[in-house]
Amino acid sequence: MTSNKKLVSETASPKLCLKDVYKSFGDNHVLKGINLSIPKGKSLVVIGGSGSGKSVMLKCALGLIVPDSGSVLVDGQETVKYNDTERDKLMSRFGMLFQGGALFDSLPIWQNVGFGHIQQGMGRDEVYDNAVETLRSVGLGAKVANLFPAELSGGMQKRVALARAIATNPEIIFFDEPTTGLDPIMADVINDLIIQCSESLGATTLSITHDMHSARKIADYVAMIYKGQIIWHGKVEDIDNSGNKYVDQFITGSAEGPIKMAVA
Repeated sequence: MTSNKKLVSETASPKLCLKDVYKSFGDNHVLKGINLSIPKGKSLVVIGGSGSGKSVMLKCALGLIVPDSGSVLVDGQETVKYNDTERDKLMSRFGMLFQGGALFDSLPIWQNVGFGHIQQGMGRDEVYDNAVETLRSVGLGAKVANLFPAELSGGMQKRVALARAIATNPEIIFFDEPTTGLDPIMADVINDLIIQCSESLGATTLSITHDMHSARKIADYVAMIYKGQIIWHGKVEDIDNSGNKYVDQFITGSAEGPIKMAVA
């Protein structure tokens, strides 16, 4: 495997940077020195199998989990030891599309989309108008605004979740398995919307996925995580010639190779 120490981007001033991030839960050492950086306005997709550490890495970057050691830098500023006030201010600069959407079942769609604005104290009418405008940007009409999540298809729920992620014009957007559970056509629609919304905002994006079609489409850069370490990092167009046998096995979906299925 490639040495993890060589994989930090050479970008002088990345928008988001993880340096030597470690995280364990008891004896389970999940992250073992993650090094990643993303240039401003670019998209990094982290691929890897189940249990490789993708979700924990994303939560550390987002600030939902505090690393045991290491740094998470936003615009060069250390965020790991932020207090609650500093953390809330930082979170207002982020957008997040959770796996499965994670919509609030008891709230109408416009309140789901406008949740960030509601938290910021925006007036009800303005929240509604902004929510409707954002819904239109992901291909949903105003009539959807007053429905509830249970009244929407899975694909429509995912669009609503994307609308919520971009509603506050975030600087950095995190995508957790954005196409999971969708049919191939709807998955491609979501990929196109992710690209469109990210470009219109000029946002920096960090995504995790095992969907190689999605990774190839939305990424500027791809990194692979394996057993809690980044084992390859490069431009998306270079992934088919990575020279890394772990990456080759993952992107081809072959049962043969160095990655072995765990036996229960």
